[in-house]
Amino acid sequence: MIDFSLPAHDGSTYTLSKATKPLVLFFYPRDNTSGCTIQNQDFARLYPEFVKLGYDVIGISRDTIKSHCNFANKFSLPHPLLADPEEKVCNLFGVMKDKKMYGKDVRGIERSTFIFDIKHNIIKEWRKVKVDNHAQEVLEFVKNL
Repeated sequence: MIDFSLPAHDGSTYTLSKATKPLVLFFYPRDNTSGCTIQNQDFARLYPEFVKLGYDVIGISRDTIKSHCNFANKFSLPHPLLADPEEKVCNLFGVMKDKKMYGKDVRGIERSTFIFDIKHNIIKEWRKVKVDNHAQEVLEFVKNL
């Protein structure tokens, strides 16, 4: 079974094995970039619907807690953002990938989303996520469970 524990921007620590609700966990490359901002805003907009369905929604990137706090405050994000600057959880989920950015080789997070059931099992995953309509697609999947 996969387990992890990371600090959240709201001062809490999230530990998967202690979770009492099913979970939507999404990995995104970086705070305050255009695609990541849209992705977080989309999950924020749909957050009340996920909550009504009994799900937690959490984002993870390699950014610091300070960066997450600024990002969450700037865009009024209701969901926790977990900080993984040492890439431990990113590596656990295999989302660190070699990519090209502006012609340069870089290592970064491949946008990915995972759905966990109440017993902490992964029941669905999306890799190489495209931002457009992704949060809605995840919500539709959860609604149909």
